[in-house]
Amino acid sequence: MNHVAAKGRGALATALVAGLCAGTASAQTNITVYGIVDAAIAHTDNVDAAGHGMTKMPTLTGSVPSRLGFRGSEDLGNGLSAVFALENGFNPDVGTPSQGGRLFGRQAWVGLKGDWGMLQLGRVPNMTFYSMLKSDVLGPNLFSISSIDLYIPNARSDNAIAYMGTFKEVTVGATYSFGRDASAAGGPAATNCPGEVAGDARACRQFTGLFGYDTQRYGVTASYDKLYGGTGAAFGLTGSGRSDRRITLNGYVMLGRTKVGGGVMDRKTDAASGLVESDLYYLGVSQPFGAALTLDAQVARKNVKGSADDSTMLVARLTYAFSKRTAVYGAIGRMDNQGKAAIALDAGGTVAPGRAQNGIMTGIRHTF
Repeated sequence: MNHVAAKGRGALATALVAGLCAGTASAQTNITVYGIVDAAIAHTDNVDAAGHGMTKMPTLTGSVPSRLGFRGSEDLGNGLSAVFALENGFNPDVGTPSQGGRLFGRQAWVGLKGDWGMLQLGRVPNMTFYSMLKSDVLGPNLFSISSIDLYIPNARSDNAIAYMGTFKEVTVGATYSFGRDASAAGGPAATNCPGEVAGDARACRQFTGLFGYDTQRYGVTASYDKLYGGTGAAFGLTGSGRSDRRITLNGYVMLGRTKVGGGVMDRKTDAASGLVESDLYYLGVSQPFGAALTLDAQVARKNVKGSADDSTMLVARLTYAFSKRTAVYGAIGRMDNQGKAAIALDAGGTVAPGRAQNGIMTGIRHTF
C-alpha cells in the first residue's frame, strides 16, 4: 500500500509540473519555480537525564527549512491579477515531506490581487507567521525562538480565507479558517483539527489579524491569533471550548546597515491540562561585515506566569555568502531551563527537565 501511495504521489507531482509547464508555454500565466536546500550538522549536550550528548543531521531546519515551490500570476486587466502558490516543505536529511507529510504543506492557495491588496483561499501562512518576519533576525534557525514556540515558523492555516494589503507605510491583514489543521500526523505543523463539523461551528476555527507600520528606518507590527480546539486535537485542545491565543508586538530599527529587532508574545492556553499564561521576549541584532559576512545574535526569555518553569536562550550565528544563492553558516547557542522546563535548544530536539543545554552547528544553504 505504501508503494502504491508513493506512486500516486509521484504521478500527481509529475502531472502538476506538466500542467505548470503547459501554462508557461501558453504565455498566459507567468510561472516561477523556486526552492531552498539547507542541510546542517549539529551537536547538543544534555539530551537526556543522564547528560548524554548527541550529534545529528537535523530534520526540521538548518538556517531555514528546505522547500520547493511554484508561484504564478495571470494579468486579468484593469490592475487585477489571478495568483497562486504551491509550496512543498521537505526534510533533506531523509528526503521526506515535512508539515505532517503534506504534498504542499507550506502553502497551497489561489487568489486575486490588485491595488486594493490580495485575497487568498486555501492553506495559507497566517498573520502570526508574518508578524515577526522583519524583527526576528534569526528566523526559523535551528537554534532560535522557534525552539521556544514551534508554532512561530509553522503558523499556517488550512481551509482559510486571507486578506493582506499594503498602503504606503501601513500593512493590514487577516485570516479566517473554517478548520485550521486537517493533518493528523502530529507535531506543531499537524495537530488533527480539521473542523467543518456539523453542529459545532467553533470547532477548529481560527482567526488571525495584523497591523504594521514600516518606513525605511524602522517598523512596528502587532498581531492577534486565536485558535480553537476540536475532538481529538493535539496539545490538549480536545474540544471547541478549548483555545490557544497569542498576541504579539514586534519592531525593528535600522542603524545604518545594522538591524536591531525585538518583540514580545503574550500567550494564553486553555487546554485540558489547565490554563497556562506566558510571555516570550526576544531581542536581536544583525550586523553585516562587508558584502559576504553577517553576524546575527539573539537573546530570548520565556516567562511562565505563576511558575518557576522559565527558560532563557542565547544564540549567535555567522553566515558567509559565496554568492547570492549559496552560503555556509555556523552557530552556537545555550538554553537555560529553570524548574521543570524542558525546552531544547534545537527545534524538535530533547533536553532533560531543568537542565541547561549547549549546542553548536554548521551547514550549507543553496537557493534556486
